[in-house]
Amino acid sequence: MCRAMMYLGEPVQLDDLLFKPDSSLVNQAYMPRMLHMLNLAGFGMMAWDSASFVPDLPHRYRSPSLPIFDGNLKSLAIKTRAECVIAHVRGVAYSTSVKVSEQNTHPFHFPGAAVAMAHNGDIYRIGEMKGTLMADIDPVLLAEISGSTDSEWVYALLLSQLPDWRVEPDRDALVAAVQKTVDLIEAARRHHGIAISSSCNLFVTTGRQILGLRHCFDFGHYRTGSPDQLHEANMNFLSMWFTTGRDYGLHDGEWQMVGGEEEPRAVIVASEPLSSNSATWMPVPEYAMIHAEMNGDRPEFRVIPLAR
Repeated sequence: MCRAMMYLGEPVQLDDLLFKPDSSLVNQAYMPRMLHMLNLAGFGMMAWDSASFVPDLPHRYRSPSLPIFDGNLKSLAIKTRAECVIAHVRGVAYSTSVKVSEQNTHPFHFPGAAVAMAHNGDIYRIGEMKGTLMADIDPVLLAEISGSTDSEWVYALLLSQLPDWRVEPDRDALVAAVQKTVDLIEAARRHHGIAISSSCNLFVTTGRQILGLRHCFDFGHYRTGSPDQLHEANMNFLSMWFTTGRDYGLHDGEWQMVGGEEEPRAVIVASEPLSSNSATWMPVPEYAMIHAEMNGDRPEFRVIPLAR
């Protein structure tokens, strides 16, 4: 059921996030610690490097193949440093009807959009709700949907709640758009009589801001008539963790953030800690958002409860 992470702060080598830690995002593709599912349906990443050519445009990499065998990704990760990163390994239910393709890899980023998004979860019966959700999606964005995932529809809906999806929103506008997106999906579910657990953890970034939402619709309500169809990921509240500090790297033989008692210079939000030592990590509360944005050369962060 997917694993994702975001980084914001001082430049970090991508290899230090994606490959080197014992529970790095790439390792979570085949050996997640907090979910008993493999994430074998592709990898995607966006990274903002202010020292690169055209710094406002992120490096973007997507592949439907397994990242652990991707030598091109490894070479890129060794060579690239970035101040903001969003990355995602896709997990899907084992079915011949599921499409594994580049179009379905996260994070999603439509041309000209100021916001990118990755999703960890499963919007139950999304097909029945599309007609209802269309009313709140900009027709220009609706035409950009090219894949078959529920996540891309959530992304188009989120962009449509911004004052102008082509312009970077401030914190309040971004938080409000995420809240409105949740409210619209909830209203569509009620309209169609859907009351089954659906995880909706979102990872959102503009390159200078990151926002993580930990949410689940109707948690605790399951399909009791067909236990064999019950999705493991919806039986538990999907995890989301964060860590802040002065320096993320290999310290005392372990990958960890240090200097947490000082003003943070880096923030990481991830589906699960990137190393086996989780002492410096905190869970994002259920039904809450964590938001961080750059203020000069330092990220400021806060945890925001979701209105329910």
